[in-house]
Amino acid sequence: MRFGPGAGRQRDGPALEATTLGDTTMLDDVLKELRASADKALEALRRDLAKVRTGRAHPSMLDGIRVDYYGTATPLAQMANINVPEPRLMTVKPWDKGQVKAVDKAIRESDLGLNPQVDGDLIRIPIPALTEERRKDLVKILRKNGEECKVAIRKHRRDAIEMIDQFQKDGDVSEDDADRSRKKVEDLTAELVKQVDTVVAAKEKDVMEV
Repeated sequence: MRFGPGAGRQRDGPALEATTLGDTTMLDDVLKELRASADKALEALRRDLAKVRTGRAHPSMLDGIRVDYYGTATPLAQMANINVPEPRLMTVKPWDKGQVKAVDKAIRESDLGLNPQVDGDLIRIPIPALTEERRKDLVKILRKNGEECKVAIRKHRRDAIEMIDQFQKDGDVSEDDADRSRKKVEDLTAELVKQVDTVVAAKEKDVMEV
């Protein structure tokens, strides 16, 4: 949270008449900050889940791969066309033909367990089916990522509640306004936690699909 104790207080001069408006704005800002922080946590979760391999080909599987492009670690998607011609096959075509070997090496050395096949300037990547045991292991990883995201969201919730409490203690907001804002924080947190469950459940479905 960016706000400090007493932030937004107007104690001197004619600005005192704007106190009520300031109170509402201060509390609204706390909620906006909570939403922004939680959205970042959700986006990080989506990026992490996108890296988890399912039994079907999808370009996002390669999002975490960086290629040594003339000494610079470059995201694969920024230097090649990635296509999915079949449910269990991806193709990668580097824009610079001289980078085929570097791209092949980066894919092989990733933790995705893929075995690319070079065909001229085109790299074919078969996506092997996942075993039942591997699917269950991946689901555990997905749920762990989801729980970590929930922990982050609940931390932001505590920060928001503490800030509202401080505003009330300092006399910047009324008890009623503080109570209403605390209720909004709880409702928003519950909504965000449900979003986490929805995102994880969708990815679980992909992983378990044969």
